[in-house]
Amino acid sequence: MSPTEQPHPVTPAWVADAVFYQIFPDRFARSGRVTGLNLQPWGSPPTIHGYMGGDLWGVAERLDHIQSLGVTAIYFCPVFQSASNHRYHTHDYFQVDPMLGGNDALRHLLDEAHARGIRVVLDGVFNHASRGFFQFNDLLEQGEASAYRDWFHVDGWPLHAYDDAKPAGYQAWWGIRALPKFNTANPAVREFLLSVGEYWMRFGVDGWRLDVPNEIDDDDFWREFRGRVKAVNPDAYIVGEIWGDAHRWLAGDQFDAVMNYHFTRPCLGFFGARTINHAVNEVSGMGRVDPIDAAAFARRIGEVTRMYHPEIVRAQLNLLDSHDTARFLTAAGGDAGAFRLASVFQMTYVGAPCIYSGDEVGLPGGPDPDCRRAFPWHDEASWDRETLGLLRQLTATRHATPALRRGELRFTYAEGEGLVYARELEEQAAYVALNTAQAEARLPLTGVRPGAYRDALSGQTFDLRGDAELNVPARGAVVLVPA
Repeated sequence: MSPTEQPHPVTPAWVADAVFYQIFPDRFARSGRVTGLNLQPWGSPPTIHGYMGGDLWGVAERLDHIQSLGVTAIYFCPVFQSASNHRYHTHDYFQVDPMLGGNDALRHLLDEAHARGIRVVLDGVFNHASRGFFQFNDLLEQGEASAYRDWFHVDGWPLHAYDDAKPAGYQAWWGIRALPKFNTANPAVREFLLSVGEYWMRFGVDGWRLDVPNEIDDDDFWREFRGRVKAVNPDAYIVGEIWGDAHRWLAGDQFDAVMNYHFTRPCLGFFGARTINHAVNEVSGMGRVDPIDAAAFARRIGEVTRMYHPEIVRAQLNLLDSHDTARFLTAAGGDAGAFRLASVFQMTYVGAPCIYSGDEVGLPGGPDPDCRRAFPWHDEASWDRETLGLLRQLTATRHATPALRRGELRFTYAEGEGLVYARELEEQAAYVALNTAQAEARLPLTGVRPGAYRDALSGQTFDLRGDAELNVPARGAVVLVPA
């Protein structure tokens, strides 16, 4: 069955028009309102266990910057109470971490973001909890007599949650004792987790990014999760962290979309072909990525674009990097030009582009925890102003050009280091030419709809009446939109 013959899934209409911004809360902005904490100096090398003290009040204070990027939705890594700087070790699913400002800070941030037309998506960690989660702590204290014994997968007594020399006695995510896995077959656990999803939707969040949802190997659970969430807000966005094939979850009854790592890898392989840092990638979430030319890139992106129903493709979260990978800049061997070219493609491709906070100013970062550096607010001299300006141009152009958000994708040229494609929507069209070579290239533009066009990057105008050729700068791009 081809994607167009599949049952028609319904995804939130706003996502196709959105530009996302991913924030790792501890490292984005420190307000100074949360005091009395033992913190690392802001901007010091990130560590596995240290905190830098970013909080949600700080995010609210920086909404001008976020809005200036053309961002219309924020995806937060976990914000709930936790004894870890990344907060994937949840202690209390109904409390925003006091270090982040608590529930009041989230309430303030939601109100401020929504007033600017910016939606907020939270990270839902429902496969596992933490040793500090009350129900698991009761298990450690009470043993077999615990009222919550069946909330987890116990293999044998006694439990050894902290002694690596002895069997843990319970199942945990990837065997990490700090992350005991929920028994979602237990109706009480299911109801608890579903009520969490529902509670924060009623609080006013706009959707959920689901952490390792494939490890809750239960489609009915996710169907019910979708039903409960969408009952509160039919426009809620549900996006899963699935790195491989996601057809199982994208039939229209579970998730709206997934984090599109299938998009990420070819972007690194093509735009970063000359400078890929294999050592960095092979020990990060990306794994080995080999260089590819334009023809291979167009073939792979064509496959990615046809992988799911068009409605889902328009809702995919297209990212160049994340808190789970080396930053694209570092993965591409420090080549800022590679990141800029990839960003041009990201912002003119089908689906919702997502900027990982810090990328816009050229923040580097290797594998975890180095990819989780603090945003350099106090070191603006280090900012890559060219990249920042380009991203602002690109998002403004995307918002102003329906064809770049919702148009069909058609590659018209893909050879060597040159790539040309069209985005076509009803009577409107936009054309993009990318040159990854070290010298200026003359690239063919074919099948152009007659009219006046403007290069959104240079401002140059063109009156096109048929096939043409474009001079594209070395390591540069031309983005033609209706003038």
